[in-house]
Amino acid sequence: MMLYGKMGIGMMELQNAMLAVQDNTTVKELTKVMGDDSVSNEKKTSFLLQYLLDQREPLLRFGQTLLIALIVFVIGRKMVKLLLRFTDRWMERRNVEVSVRKFVMSLAGVIYNVLLIFVVAGILGVGTSSIVAMVGSAGLAIGLALQGSLANLAGGVLILLLKPFQVGDYIITPQSEGTVQSIDIFYTRLTTTDNRVIVIPNGTISNSDITNTTKQDRRLLVLEFSVSYDADVALIRDILLKEMKHRSDILVKEPMRVVVTRLSPVKLRMNAKCWVETSKYWDVYYDMLERIKTLLQEQNISIG
Repeated sequence: MMLYGKMGIGMMELQNAMLAVQDNTTVKELTKVMGDDSVSNEKKTSFLLQYLLDQREPLLRFGQTLLIALIVFVIGRKMVKLLLRFTDRWMERRNVEVSVRKFVMSLAGVIYNVLLIFVVAGILGVGTSSIVAMVGSAGLAIGLALQGSLANLAGGVLILLLKPFQVGDYIITPQSEGTVQSIDIFYTRLTTTDNRVIVIPNGTISNSDITNTTKQDRRLLVLEFSVSYDADVALIRDILLKEMKHRSDILVKEPMRVVVTRLSPVKLRMNAKCWVETSKYWDVYYDMLERIKTLLQEQNISIG
């Protein structure tokens, strides 16, 4: 009832007209006549037509208001799309990070559409104070019901502010790992190496341990292998160091090492360590494993 008490001109006219009809007992008479079998169909039709004629002016006014509101809504939706496009291009020209841009675009879409609803409601005659009161009450109820979603929103803001990762980074979390495709209002989307999409709530990921494997521009490559106890460790070291120093995809100015890491009951555990560009990490990793096998077998060194 409080909402109706704050309605604007369009809704008030229709309401007042209906109240006036009720005061004159027109509605009661119409109901009585239409339900009376003793009244002829011609009289019922005449009575109904007269009732509709009495309401034509308020109905026409409300219909015009409704049509205007519909037109404004359609035009407003197109304007929202244009504003979103303008916002995105504005951020792109200022070299805003992709992760920030996508988050802002999601949030801006919600804000623009809420403003459009306010405008349309105002045209229909719904008072702004009524909308604010309704939105406030609904927001409180929704906030209590969706505490997890609010935590996800806060998590998304923290991710953008602290920047533990951004779009394009490869991250590892306790739940999953993959390349960051987008950071939205409530969720972060990852794509795995086998092209699966993983959606993680921002609240969860912001409270988890995160390993960002692509944050730095270079990365230590560790190649593990085993040889027999009778193998010549010094020879293995010379062979592998020579191989690593002559590769263009390994950072030769950084330290390189070939070391024994463990004495197991039947094998010697060894590591070959070097630094590579992060973008080339996996290519060098797989190629070097093959080269280690080939080079050691050429020297009749058993690998196992």
